[in-house]
Amino acid sequence: MDDAEEAAIRRALESAALYESQGHIELARLAYAEVLARSPGHAGALNALGRLLYRTGSRKAAQIAFAEAARANPDGVAGHLNLAYTLVFESRFAEAHRHYARALEVDPENRLAHQGMAYVLSELGDEEAAQGHRDAGFSEPVLHGTYRGYGEPVRVLLLCSQYGGTVSTAQFLDERIFLTTTIVVELFDPDMPLPPHHVAFNAVGDADRCEPALERALQILARTKAPVINAPAAVLATRRLENARRLAEVAGVRTPRMTLLGRNAPVDDVSYPLLLRAPGFHTGRFFEHVARPEDLDAAIARLPGDVLLAIEYLDGRGTDGKYRKYRVMIVDGVLYPLHLAIASDWKVHYGTAEMRDPHHQAEERRFLEDMHGTLGAPVVAALQGIARMLELDYAGIDFGLDGERRVLLYEANATMTVVVPEAHDAPYRRLPAERVVVEVIKMLARRASGVTGR
Repeated sequence: MDDAEEAAIRRALESAALYESQGHIELARLAYAEVLARSPGHAGALNALGRLLYRTGSRKAAQIAFAEAARANPDGVAGHLNLAYTLVFESRFAEAHRHYARALEVDPENRLAHQGMAYVLSELGDEEAAQGHRDAGFSEPVLHGTYRGYGEPVRVLLLCSQYGGTVSTAQFLDERIFLTTTIVVELFDPDMPLPPHHVAFNAVGDADRCEPALERALQILARTKAPVINAPAAVLATRRLENARRLAEVAGVRTPRMTLLGRNAPVDDVSYPLLLRAPGFHTGRFFEHVARPEDLDAAIARLPGDVLLAIEYLDGRGTDGKYRKYRVMIVDGVLYPLHLAIASDWKVHYGTAEMRDPHHQAEERRFLEDMHGTLGAPVVAALQGIARMLELDYAGIDFGLDGERRVLLYEANATMTVVVPEAHDAPYRRLPAERVVVEVIKMLARRASGVTGR
């Protein structure tokens, strides 16, 4: 490549960055495309284009760009880190592990790679190996974000844990509106001055995984005068076992009986079939159906951790033999439908459910467009009762319905992610998801107005 060509590529990259900073997304895409037309394997352009695509909701296209960057420049850390991040978001942890490992081969001290590897190993159940990467990856107690808007930003203090279990907030904390300062609670001295903020968002969301982090968050947030989203005390009350006990008191709600099992302790007072899961994991990972007592030992051997949950199996099949899992989000006390997953298998997860079926899509669409009419007043009243008892500003409820139209509670906590579908993927789902995102942004702005915390 001659000097003139290199200069042209440099100018195009500078133009793309300028367009992007000004919000001219299509012009930025065209400028990156110009670079790639001149140099198809240009890793810098591929990574920058991928980040732009990801930020604007084109996640599949972004993943393709990152994969090409990693392939074209296998010794470039950025492509592997970016690709691994997108794979984690899809719960493809084994693939993400490979790319974080490659990034660490190239740069053994890379903190982002160590942080990502710690998360992946923890999700894969290897907590001992994860801890080594945590120690290498987390050293700064305060991380300062970027503001890309005009005028004064809304300052958000975001609390997270190095052990994961963090509420996904990237879709809410738009850099054109918010300036986010993140505290890693395990590293932050509770006696240190808090960074300036208008509102605090406790993003430590998994009470089963992160109890010590939530206790520490309680100490830290006791010193702010600003409003707090998802108070740590309310999150602590959402352990699966505690939820099953207290939410059973809500009229119209049926929760499963649950028992804590020690890995080597005798198992008493359980009935079969039962569900066995390792606390602190989601999206169906480390979650087993045990049909008979003689199958229990093998199921326990497949799960990580010293303590497991034995859960009563609630049969939520409809008259067609299919399982349904509804998800409703709670934002500032109001219920919003997010999705309905329908599957033939008991372990219902939207990513693997049978939602290409047009009949299932039509049913989901009815639910999203008319939640009250689809579920009925008694079911909506039961969900509102759950929301009141949770006392969380942002949370989700996963549930089914039995033959008597009672709510079969599967999960209710702050960890549920709102994913805005891409334009080509079931477009009827976009507006409900976008509405939840907008309502969270509005809630943050309302809470922040007129109050500055220190």
